[in-house]
Amino acid sequence: MAVHEGVVSVFPNEKKQVLTTKSWDFIGFPINVERAQPESDIIIGVIDHGIWPESQSFNDIGLSSPPSRWKGPCQAFDFHCNNKIIGARYYKSKIDKDLSVSPRDTNGHGTHIASIAAGNPVSMASMLGFGQGTTRGGASSARIAVYKVCWSSGCEDMDILAAFDDAIADGVDIISFSLGGKITADTHFSDALSIGAFHAMKNGILTVCAAGNSGPNHASVMNVAPWAISVAASTLDRKFVTQVKLGNNKFFEGTSLNSFDLKGELYPLIYSRDAPNKEAGFDGYSSRNCPINSLDEKLVKGKIVLCEGNEGASEAFRVGAAGLLIQGTTCINVAYSFPLPACYLHTKDATKIRKYIHSKRTPTATIFKSNELRDTLAPEVPSFSGRGPNNVTLEILKPDLTAPGVDIIASWPPLSPISEFSGENRTLEFNIVSGTSMSCPHVSGAAGYIKSFHPTWSPAVIRSALMTTAKQMSPTYNQDAEFAYGAGQIDPVKAVNPGMVYDATEIDCISFLCGLGYSQSVLQLITEDVISCFDTVSARDLNYPSFVLKAPRPKHHLSGSFKRTVTNVGLPMSIYRAIVTVPKGLTVSVNPSVLSFTLLGEKKTYVLTIEGKLKKSINSASLVWDDGNFQVRSPIIIFDERAEKGESTKLYCINFIYIVIFNLLFYIIIE
Repeated sequence: MAVHEGVVSVFPNEKKQVLTTKSWDFIGFPINVERAQPESDIIIGVIDHGIWPESQSFNDIGLSSPPSRWKGPCQAFDFHCNNKIIGARYYKSKIDKDLSVSPRDTNGHGTHIASIAAGNPVSMASMLGFGQGTTRGGASSARIAVYKVCWSSGCEDMDILAAFDDAIADGVDIISFSLGGKITADTHFSDALSIGAFHAMKNGILTVCAAGNSGPNHASVMNVAPWAISVAASTLDRKFVTQVKLGNNKFFEGTSLNSFDLKGELYPLIYSRDAPNKEAGFDGYSSRNCPINSLDEKLVKGKIVLCEGNEGASEAFRVGAAGLLIQGTTCINVAYSFPLPACYLHTKDATKIRKYIHSKRTPTATIFKSNELRDTLAPEVPSFSGRGPNNVTLEILKPDLTAPGVDIIASWPPLSPISEFSGENRTLEFNIVSGTSMSCPHVSGAAGYIKSFHPTWSPAVIRSALMTTAKQMSPTYNQDAEFAYGAGQIDPVKAVNPGMVYDATEIDCISFLCGLGYSQSVLQLITEDVISCFDTVSARDLNYPSFVLKAPRPKHHLSGSFKRTVTNVGLPMSIYRAIVTVPKGLTVSVNPSVLSFTLLGEKKTYVLTIEGKLKKSINSASLVWDDGNFQVRSPIIIFDERAEKGESTKLYCINFIYIVIFNLLFYIIIE
């Protein structure tokens, strides 16, 4: 089919996955922040699992009728839309066994995301006492339009494309897309998000999407279209910790959201390898991760069990364990809920507990309720968040930004269990969840907030405002630097007045695609316009608020230039001077280094040139245009093939290999 005239691209109808509130205060966006009166005219479209309309986050108290330009329907037979949820659609290209064939959310993911983006303030919200406070959305007065494309069987590409088309026609301003699929080095038009977001951009609608949860590998970032925003996750200055006490009075600290109270009582402690379900064909080695049916109920019931893998909660619950200790294989900066008392431990601590178990005739332990502590290292990018470089276009920075995505509390459908483990039957109105799925709607809400002040700003200008005002993050605590956090952590208040912006129109994107080798006939099918590829633009010259240079080879001389055009949106009379920060071995020059403006809307063009040799695989630099009132910052990242292959990934892998070897030696010693 791909060779036939009229076919843009052919790709499988794949299923996308969900990429699973103190957060707004943490990024400097207080509840009493100045808001523009037109915020209630902003419409945020959420393409996801639907919504739970009865949530307090979505009542319409104090809201007038929907904006007159709104054209969308309410395709719901089991609830009524209101002046908050002004539209609801569902898409079901394949029939399955979902109970609710409607826009109603029975999963939780869609409700959680919608409330982060545009939910009403709800006071005294908590998850079983954790994270208590006021939950709210970034654009809390904005309207919500729901497009349910996800079901228990997944999220189909053909449904996603239909949802984009409808959202554009209905009249949304922002599209929030917390879904992701496979990571490929294919073209920009081989997935539904890229195609849908291009059409949205053409119609003046910004698409914000999640960077994916496939980190920390390099080139693991998803949703890399340059006409959309890709959002990484970062931590808050709050973390949930859980203590474990052994019978020898030694304490260990891990993470979880443990609301169960064992009241300090010590329970017998057993290691999963010592309790295989031999009748089901398991031995000690195969039971160590606690997969389903792997444990002997007679040996584990009423005891706390130590498992090596993340899948142990369902099995521990099935056999009636009193509690669960999990040996972590990844960074433990995310707290999860379990259907029984549980704690996720560092590998080194789990190893000490194993030694204790085999040194005592009757080992015992207890698990305490979780506590909230201050995380002084925040914001950090967690290990799960997708990393660059951009697999499709290496010299376009992705992710663009980061926003809170770890331990985020938001609304939840009371029909949906708070975790996916078997045996979980607790239902709540609020849940704490982590993922780039949660960071994405923070940016969607921030974008809606900015658009309420500047209704005529293009998607590219809003992205520029968010990127150039973002808070710089430390490469010391985030070894992948801009490939982990993009321009940095969003600052919505500063983004309303960015000083200068980098705009990029549909024509600019077409010139960029022409430069990548797309034919005029293919681009005409995509844009439905007459296209001429007479003018082409390289990735380096696309008017993006960041700079990425790939060195040809390590330790060889490199050189690269970038052309940019900025628009004055600050003060009419202003003079900006270029300030460059660059590591040793490299030089960055800017010509001209001074930009003088006399009018709002005036444009100036400059060229940035990078030269030198790389000492590291990833090198961070920056350009700041400063007029004394505004500081317009753009990240610069220079990398070579070592970063593309993933040196940090090798480090994670080496650590994992050491863990595996140590465990094997431990088994041999026991035998």
